Amino acid sequence: MKRKYITILGGGESGVGAALLANKNNLKVFVSDSGIIKNKYKKILIKNDILFEENGHTENFIINESIKIIKSPGIYKNNYLINRINLMKIPIISELDFCMKYIKEYNYLIGITGSNGKTTTSSILYNILKKNKCNVGLAGNIGFSFSRKILEKKNIYVLEISSFQLDDSYKFHANIAILLNITNDHLDRYENNIEKYMISKFRLTNNQTKKDIFIYNYDDPMIRIGLKKFFLNIKSNFIPFSAKRKLKFGFYIEKNIICYQDKNNKIHKIFNVKYIYGLYNIYNIIAIIIVSKLLNINNNVLNSVLSNLNSIEHRLEKINYIINGVNFINDSKATNVSSTFFALEKIKGPIIWIVGGKDKGNNYKELVPIVKKKVKAIICLGIDNIKIINMFKNIVHIILETKSMKKAVYISYSLSKPGYNILLSPSCSSFDLFDNYIKKGNEFKKEVKYLFYNRKNEKNKYFY
Repeated sequence: MKRKYITILGGGESGVGAALLANKNNLKVFVSDSGIIKNKYKKILIKNDILFEENGHTENFIINESIKIIKSPGIYKNNYLINRINLMKIPIISELDFCMKYIKEYNYLIGITGSNGKTTTSSILYNILKKNKCNVGLAGNIGFSFSRKILEKKNIYVLEISSFQLDDSYKFHANIAILLNITNDHLDRYENNIEKYMISKFRLTNNQTKKDIFIYNYDDPMIRIGLKKFFLNIKSNFIPFSAKRKLKFGFYIEKNIICYQDKNNKIHKIFNVKYIYGLYNIYNIIAIIIVSKLLNINNNVLNSVLSNLNSIEHRLEKINYIINGVNFINDSKATNVSSTFFALEKIKGPIIWIVGGKDKGNNYKELVPIVKKKVKAIICLGIDNIKIINMFKNIVHIILETKSMKKAVYISYSLSKPGYNILLSPSCSSFDLFDNYIKKGNEFKKEVKYLFYNRKNEKNKYFY
């Protein structure tokens, strides 16, 4: 029997995007999802006459009819179905690799990865390029899939890329690769071995040539370890950046000024970061400026965007509703310990901390000093909170558990005083109670708004 289908495992954004790209190129497509496909994606599949199934995989059809498999990055490599597919020697590729076959006539493909800051960096860089009137698309782990943006035929693609996407990619080629940092994250996926996670991040440099650029954070110790390991394998031109030391070549900070020392030892003063708060933000800005200079972006455009930075939704997003002097801050995108540390460090004043979700091999030890200093109560919002409770039970006197965002918000408010900050910063993925960090953050904002307009009638409503 002759196989004829491109089978896509996963009916989310990347899977449906790949289905549209395959369909556009006259390939027979079958989308299979183990869960329920969202209505917005089902409508797209139906509109384009793409065959699909949900709530389970028809394994025999997939095994017998598939020419190749495009796998969602969220599916584990040791999944039972993946093992069967491998046993039958059916090729499995990533959406990123699939895209490389069909991307035509573009100037730059900019890949951005890191444990923290990739969404912020990608979004700001995209806004700069757009304001500079570049034909640019933002995709990957943010917004639309790479496949969908290819259908729009952009000249420049800014891609936020996760380690999961890189794990399955062998042909992906970034003209400009940016590695922001490597901290403990997703270690449950990497056998609790940060070196395996580091190897995944460095895959972004695979397939780069002497014509390409690799931009990296010199201050990050794991990146420096990776450079020693992969130095001979990376063919691209290195551009390091630092906020802590002057570099003989690269970008660095001196007296609040981003400077660039070129290979002729000439120093160029670029941008004043005096009003940029936080080391992570400074690193993001340096990476953005490097790319902007490489692409000859107009200085007025660059200064205009960087001087008026808006916060990214779900990243330290201050909610407009202040109740009796209590602030609410949505940091639902903080899905690892390092991101939460940054949030706790930045916020001034006492904090009620809403934390929890699906643990990713987290080590909360580095949070202990700052939690001891600032956090007045911890609300665990998750199914399994034992690790968080054990770490902080001797540090914070009040630790409560709930599986309801409504209760988490109200309990936090009931424990707060004027001047307190209620911070949602999970340190974990959201997949135990929510589909993703966006739904979690939106639910938090919805409950804060509800509390703002209805607090007079609440009176212990949620304690049952």
